[in-house]
Amino acid sequence: MTQWRRVSAGEREPAGTAIRTVDGVPVVFQYGQPIPSFDVRADVPPERDYLDLDGRWRFAFDPGDAGTAEGWMQPGFDDSGWAEVEVPLPWDLYGTDGFGAYDGRGYGSGTAFQDGYAWYRTGFEGPAAWSGRFVKLCFLGVNYAASVYVDGTLAGEHEGGHTPFAVDITPMIRPGAVNQLAVRVYRRPWYGPGLTKDDAISGPTELPPKPVDYWPYAGLTRSVFIEATAPVTVSKLVTSARDGRLAAAAVVFNHGTEPVRRRLILDPGAGTGGAPVGQELSLAPDEVRVVRAELPIPAASPWSPADPRLYQLTARLEADGAAGDSLVARYGMRAMEVVGSRLYLNGEPVFLKGLNWHEETPERGRSMTRADYDRLLEVAADLGANFLRNCGYTRHPDFYRAADERGMLVCDETDNFWVEAGQQQLQARYGLSAALVAAMVWNQVNHACVVLWSLQNESATGDRDTYRTWIAQLRDAARIDPQRRPVTWASSTSWDPAFDLADVIGFNEYFGYFYGRDDDLGRTIDTVHRQYPRSPILITENGSYADLGRHGRRSETGTEEWQADKLRRHWRQVAARPGYVAGYTYWVLADYKQRMHYNHNLNGISAMGLLTFDGHRRAAYDTFRDSVNPVRRR
Repeated sequence: MTQWRRVSAGEREPAGTAIRTVDGVPVVFQYGQPIPSFDVRADVPPERDYLDLDGRWRFAFDPGDAGTAEGWMQPGFDDSGWAEVEVPLPWDLYGTDGFGAYDGRGYGSGTAFQDGYAWYRTGFEGPAAWSGRFVKLCFLGVNYAASVYVDGTLAGEHEGGHTPFAVDITPMIRPGAVNQLAVRVYRRPWYGPGLTKDDAISGPTELPPKPVDYWPYAGLTRSVFIEATAPVTVSKLVTSARDGRLAAAAVVFNHGTEPVRRRLILDPGAGTGGAPVGQELSLAPDEVRVVRAELPIPAASPWSPADPRLYQLTARLEADGAAGDSLVARYGMRAMEVVGSRLYLNGEPVFLKGLNWHEETPERGRSMTRADYDRLLEVAADLGANFLRNCGYTRHPDFYRAADERGMLVCDETDNFWVEAGQQQLQARYGLSAALVAAMVWNQVNHACVVLWSLQNESATGDRDTYRTWIAQLRDAARIDPQRRPVTWASSTSWDPAFDLADVIGFNEYFGYFYGRDDDLGRTIDTVHRQYPRSPILITENGSYADLGRHGRRSETGTEEWQADKLRRHWRQVAARPGYVAGYTYWVLADYKQRMHYNHNLNGISAMGLLTFDGHRRAAYDTFRDSVNPVRRR
């Protein structure tokens, strides 16, 4: 199988992600421009034009990788024989009967196992009013890699299946005419024909670099839209609010060809007791500036799970008193910090009763809707959880918005999953690992729900120097966060050689399941605490499985009672140590699809959930719900 993009020595990931200090503020750039806000669909500013491209697209697989040479991106190419498909929706679901069922007799067949290249095409009309506007084409998720063409011209390439990206199509757009959009998408095959461990296929630059324990849903899995703004635009707002004050930064970009002067007004929002402030600024052509302000918000209430109060920061650009561009960011006033060996939320100790979860449904795969996220949060609340770990990858912007409104605490995480020493060395040069972390922090920085940044999951620690260097690079990328949220990761070992670089020590443990005994957990936690007495400890994963509907004695492996008993044993050990255990995150909320070499008889579904893939409860559901949080919130 041809690699999606040939990488020469010294070449970096295609977006060219870079952190640049502008007016004293770190700003994340891709494609030579500041990464814009991807939350605009929720609060569309009146000065901006927005075109939703979700819907029916033309689609075709390209198994021989002939599309580029044959001009499949060209406006005149005849795609009338292509399939018509729904976007967003993984191509796995275009033609795989019984994808969400536990019946594995058809495992290995259908579009769910179609890898390599595929093409999407659609047309859109660029309004005549877009002439002279700054036009961005935005993708909220394309798995795994994308080459984007507008009227046959390459607009940009992107690598990383769960990170939003935007490409500037201003020079290519034809206002007042129908424009042709084509996207070439690549997914690496994870296994050879035998679908066994010995058939595993790795990618030299990809993250994850090899088959991992989830399903690699392919294609245009999240929404696509176009945003048109004035040439001088507010690209991004960055907030940090605590103790009655809002630190706000507005990233302003002059996409035009002339120097300009503008007045920027920052308004902390209704209900805060704060007043708008203004500042004059000058921008040269293609210049980025950052306007900062410290705004008193004396009437604002703290955001918390019990009272998830949100406010709205608005930035407005004016020229000679006339409105230009504006941008809105929702924020909450709250502080998450490490104090001694404990986590504190708004000055009070907190214990994270948490759940891991995968972003998927049997009907839509990774293309979940806002209603799906709301239902997920309702289930988590019923379970008494106050914390969700976004294991393995970042989520759709709608999830963070829903979690903000619901008051759910969140640990965000990147695709740095099972990265071995050789790839850690490569990523130090190629830069995708750190780019994913920087983009995660930049994109989610304003969300009050996010209280921890997780850098990676279960990556190799054997080459100590290489590993520590890599972790330090990822940690430095996360430090662009003005809120200084604690940094952690989900280590595969309680003896991680870089734990001294973490704010919160996080490790996955499966005592009594994969190794050791259940009762080994408490002693292990105590040993780690003695080595790092000033660091809170978070159990980022623990769980086991239960055969579907199988009941019996709790000593009988694979019964629902056995799974529930293991949860009970591990919970007791962490709940007995709230002075230095920050939380416990169960693996996993619901059964999930995975494309590994096991569970083919269950259609690739891992049966480790409190819920089945189709939402039925196992006995462990009640066990988790009845587990009492050892730190009560006032």
